[in-house]
Amino acid sequence: MAKKQLKITQFRSVIGRHFRQKRTIVALGLGKLHRSVIHNDTPQIQGMIKKVSHLVKVETV
Repeated sequence: MAKKQLKITQFRSVIGRHFRQKRTIVALGLGKLHRSVIHNDTPQIQGMIKKVSHLVKVETV
């Protein structure tokens, strides 16, 4: 069985955001607008996405 993967794209800036939100974006591998990364769907990644859901778009791959 293949693991579910998520494509995460940053679409809003972190300028003026809380330090923890900026660090979460960096931990996800993002940092510039319209950049995308693919991660396996794990509870840790889901938690990060939840904290910065207003800054990113998530799609299943």
